[in-house]
Amino acid sequence: MGLRRVGAAALLVSAGVHLHLWFDGVRDQSVGPMFLVNVVAGVVIAGLLLRWEHWLAAFLTLGFGAATLGAFVIASTVGLLGVHTVWAGGSVWTAAVAEGVCIVVGALLLARARTRAPGTARPPVRHA
Repeated sequence: MGLRRVGAAALLVSAGVHLHLWFDGVRDQSVGPMFLVNVVAGVVIAGLLLRWEHWLAAFLTLGFGAATLGAFVIASTVGLLGVHTVWAGGSVWTAAVAEGVCIVVGALLLARARTRAPGTARPPVRHA
């Protein structure tokens, strides 16, 4: 469960950075709606990762990190929907590190799920 918590924290950090940037003026740019989608997706996937021990939650974590970091790389090189940005500022690096963690955690969880023999899944966790 520790790796899942790290992944969920990274998802929430990335979502928080994007929400902060949205309020800081990105909402008025062409990419504004995508920042809100990122916020909602990060929160939802974090909840799934913590509550659902399924390979799909790990896959979504990996995909979230790759898509979000990939979109920033595109925006900082050739531009994305008319927005050109640079690798500068605390929020940029905070989000980039969080998204890198999402990629690593998602990949590790997927590898762990793949190495489990069929029929050896852990019993469901019951919460009081």
